[in-house]
Amino acid sequence: MPAIPDYFEFYELPETFRPDEAALKRKYYALSREYHPDFHATASAEKQQEILQLATLNTDAYRTLSHPDQRMAYILGRHGLLEEGQQALPPDFLMEVMDLNEQLMELEFEPDAAAEAKVEAEVNALSDTLDAGIEPVLAGYEGLPADTRPQALQQVRTYYLKKRYLLRIRESLAKFAARS
Repeated sequence: MPAIPDYFEFYELPETFRPDEAALKRKYYALSREYHPDFHATASAEKQQEILQLATLNTDAYRTLSHPDQRMAYILGRHGLLEEGQQALPPDFLMEVMDLNEQLMELEFEPDAAAEAKVEAEVNALSDTLDAGIEPVLAGYEGLPADTRPQALQQVRTYYLKKRYLLRIRESLAKFAARS
C-alpha cells in the first residue's frame, strides 16, 4: 500500500483541523504557477514528469485540505484510524440511530409530514450536539502536545463516524422530501 503523501508538509503547514484558509489558497496558487507545465516546456522529459507529479500533488493537496470533511478523513486516515474493523461506536449512539432508522422505515410505508419533521429535528439536534462537543478538540488540536494527540484523534474519529451515520439518515429524509 503506497504511503499517504503529507499534504501539510508539502504546504509547509502544521497538521491541523482548522488551517488558515487564505494561507492554504496562497500556497496552492504559488505552487500552481511554479509547477505549471508551460514554464518547463524546454526541460528534460524526466524533469517534465516530475513537474507534472508535483502539479498533481498540489491539486490533490488543495482539494483535500480545503474541504473540512475530506481534511478530517485525510488526517484520520494518515493516523490509521479509518481502517476497516475499527468502526465501533458507542451503543447508546447506535440505539439512537436504530430508532431513527425505524422511524424512517415507518415513513416508507406511511408518509407523514409531521413525523418526518420530528425525525429531521432529532437528527439536527444530534448533529448540533456532536458539532458543539467536537469543536474545542478540532480548534485546539494543533496546540496539543504529541502525547495527547492520539486521544484527541480518537474523539475526532468517533465524531466523524457518527456524522457519517447522520448523513445517511439525512439522505433518506431528502428522498422523502423529493417524493412529496
